[in-house]
Amino acid sequence: MPLISERLYFRPYKDDDFEFLMSMLSDREMVSFIGDGEPKDRDGGKDFLNWIYHTYKVDDDLGLKVLVRKEDNTPVGHAGLVPQNIGEKQEIEIGYWICRNYRNNGYATESARALRNYGNEKLNIQRLIALIQPGHLASEKVAERIGMEFEKKIKIEKQEVNLFSVLKKNFDNKARP
Repeated sequence: MPLISERLYFRPYKDDDFEFLMSMLSDREMVSFIGDGEPKDRDGGKDFLNWIYHTYKVDDDLGLKVLVRKEDNTPVGHAGLVPQNIGEKQEIEIGYWICRNYRNNGYATESARALRNYGNEKLNIQRLIALIQPGHLASEKVAERIGMEFEKKIKIEKQEVNLFSVLKKNFDNKARP
């Protein structure tokens, strides 16, 4: 996925990124609104990395990619277009995680906007979603900034989440700076 934003570029994970991934997965605050909210040990980290690799096999435009700051090649998080099964339907989620040291720099919004544009313009995806756990206000604000609206509450693997969505036909009209 040749995706570049103003300050970031997205690149696929590789085995050498395992320690970086573990720095996020083992951080209780980082994962507090992800999955069951529990940090992962190294085995859980390997399973997560294998899941990422599996999404690349489905479609190399999909899956979480390492977000790298262009100015100094520093990984600042990860983001991507992630396939999700919502009931009987497959949807594409815009997912984004920014490392704690790099939050409040606009990287989440920048990466989410780049993914929205890429998904709509290059991949012709008609509808994109974000799955956000209740109480994760920063993530909700990012979704709203890129034109998404709250649609409904759903359960995924026993976890209640808020589903936000945007349709291709009107994403430009709803996006906010």
